[in-house]
Amino acid sequence: MTDTAGAEPQVHDAWLGLGSNLGDRGLNLARAIEGIGHAGETVGVSGVFESAPVGYTHQPVFWNMAVRLRTPLDPHTLLHNLKALEAGLGRVPTFRMGPRIIDIDILMYDDVQCADPVLTLPHSGLLERAFVLLPLLELDPDLRHPATGQRLADVAAGVDATGTRRIGGRALLSRAGRSPA
Repeated sequence: MTDTAGAEPQVHDAWLGLGSNLGDRGLNLARAIEGIGHAGETVGVSGVFESAPVGYTHQPVFWNMAVRLRTPLDPHTLLHNLKALEAGLGRVPTFRMGPRIIDIDILMYDDVQCADPVLTLPHSGLLERAFVLLPLLELDPDLRHPATGQRLADVAAGVDATGTRRIGGRALLSRAGRSPA
């Protein structure tokens, strides 16, 4: 029997996508980042990207960003914590692709691949959305898709980025309530 007392917990890399298109988007994202820190160590935060809505287009534009989190939590526990954080920040379930005060998705978790009724890893929309790929690439330009092995930078070069633009860095979040210049 091995003595595990005092052993360091295993830590994992989780890549998260954040989005907001209701209320004070900067403040919503800033509060989400703060809350995410309770699930581990935030080791990277991308700039803020403005993007047109996908699916249901009759809604305000989104502010999106990515966060790299080092966490001891397994993927399902992390997802549970993130959904609780969303609810605590005021997210009310509406309809798929609808407007929301905050959305936090696990995009990748180490090289884990899973598809169950609760969680799909890597995120199913990862390779199709510029507003996901561009913030991730700010955090690590050499990232690869866990299932396909593709460099995300190569994928991003072929994804339509119309309607997605970088509007500022993390400082933009501290100016919550004001539109970017």
